[in-house]
This record gives sequence, structure tokens and C-alpha cells, in this order.
Amino acid sequence: MSIWRVILSIFCPPLAVIDKGCGSFVITFLLWLCGWVPGVIAALVILNNPER
Repeated sequence: MSIWRVILSIFCPPLAVIDKGCGSFVITFLLWLCGWVPGVIAALVILNNPER
């Protein structure tokens, strides 16, 4: 996880996970619409997952 991804996930979480797959993007986008904090948390969790 690079520092640029972390910064991008703070400002616009869906853009940070766009290359992780459509499901990750949709989940992060919906959580981001519900609130900024859930979207950021979801993006950081997805980016920190070593299996993907």
C-alpha cells in the first residue's frame, strides 16, 4: 500500500480501490455515499488486504 493510495483513499475512497475489482468499487462507493468515514475505512481495509 503506497502513500499515494492512502492519500487518495482519504479524499476519494472509490478511486483508490478502482483497480481492485467492481465489487470493491461498488461497496466503497455506497459506503462513501452513506458517509465519508465508512468509505475511508472500507477503502483502507480493502487496500490493506494482502490476499488481493
